[in-house]
Amino acid sequence: MPYGERWACDCGRSWNTQQIPVEEYDGLLRRMRRHKLEALVASAIALAVFVPLVVMSPRFFLLLPPAMMVWLFVLLPYWRRRYRRTASGAPRWQLHPE
Repeated sequence: MPYGERWACDCGRSWNTQQIPVEEYDGLLRRMRRHKLEALVASAIALAVFVPLVVMSPRFFLLLPPAMMVWLFVLLPYWRRRYRRTASGAPRWQLHPE
């Protein structure tokens, strides 16, 4: 749900997300976007390195499976742990119905 929206549950209560401090919410969104951007940049760099190598010499195609395994079993779990740590360390907000 976007920041600042109101919503009503089936019990008849109305909730307003503007009760969340703007600075904390923006900081959390910034950290989460940074993690996503890091993964995209790492993927783009890997593609920028491997595609020209494979095009110039098909022998480099043999390096692709080990590189993918490193990405899948080393880098991706590391990135996920950092992402989850950031999410779990996020502030908890106690919203009150209006």
